[in-house]
Amino acid sequence: MKAAAGLRPRSRASFAWGRCVRGTYAPSDQAREITKSRSFTKPSRVLARFSLDGGHPAAANTNLLLRGFSFRLGGDGQRSEIFTQSVPIHFARTPEQMLAFLAARIRGPDGNPDWEKLEAFSASNPETLHQADYIAAHPLPASFASTTYWGVHAFPATNSKGETRFIKFKIMPVGEERRRAANEATAKAPDLLQGDLDSRIAARDIRFSVMALLDRPGDPVMDVTIRWPDEDRREAVRLGTIVVTGVEANDACDEAVFNPTNLAEGIGRPPDAMFAARCAAYAISQTRRR
Repeated sequence: MKAAAGLRPRSRASFAWGRCVRGTYAPSDQAREITKSRSFTKPSRVLARFSLDGGHPAAANTNLLLRGFSFRLGGDGQRSEIFTQSVPIHFARTPEQMLAFLAARIRGPDGNPDWEKLEAFSASNPETLHQADYIAAHPLPASFASTTYWGVHAFPATNSKGETRFIKFKIMPVGEERRRAANEATAKAPDLLQGDLDSRIAARDIRFSVMALLDRPGDPVMDVTIRWPDEDRREAVRLGTIVVTGVEANDACDEAVFNPTNLAEGIGRPPDAMFAARCAAYAISQTRRR
């Protein structure tokens, strides 16, 4: 990932630019029906990070990159750290496929990609194009606060009755629908994303509904390159609401947080191969940045 993006010491290999923020979480009355996790059923403080994909930490002035929203809920040893992004699918099904995907994109000595290699890889791995196809078909709104974020993994959630089912996280902006048309007119203005985010944080004008999409029999829980059937119109439960209240120093988001394998009891680890690979990868990335 570092080689494909361009090696930059002490920066993340992906989602390099980010804004660390704080806020609050208030659970809904329905949260307990889905999970017994205290991180989702109890009010708590929130530490979160808005981010942009890519290896360049200063690349904050474009609406063309994948956006990320990671957040930590809970306390007293009952914390969950969730990463979501502005696309509901990942670009690779396994770590081996992800490695080959990145290797095909490393530029040659002339600074240009090997287009024949890229085309050959895409032809033999068509599922790796699903994410790019989704991005091309779904232009992003002009604000981090207006963006819907998805968790690409299927999490086993267990409620107080001992019932377990798979859920996917969907983070939906509250009260943003009417703003989008006006915002789109200035979607390419310089510093729009960063400036808009800072002004909304100052006004305490950012809130999201934390939704759980509910599984159905036969849903693909092992493949993060495909969506669940009819995912946009299926049943969802609102677990709670996140309200962003202020900015934190970026160092606060570089502490031992935002490892998506840290999950409070009641939310289990997804079974897919990509999630398993994150356990070591996040620790390695954090250590190298330090």
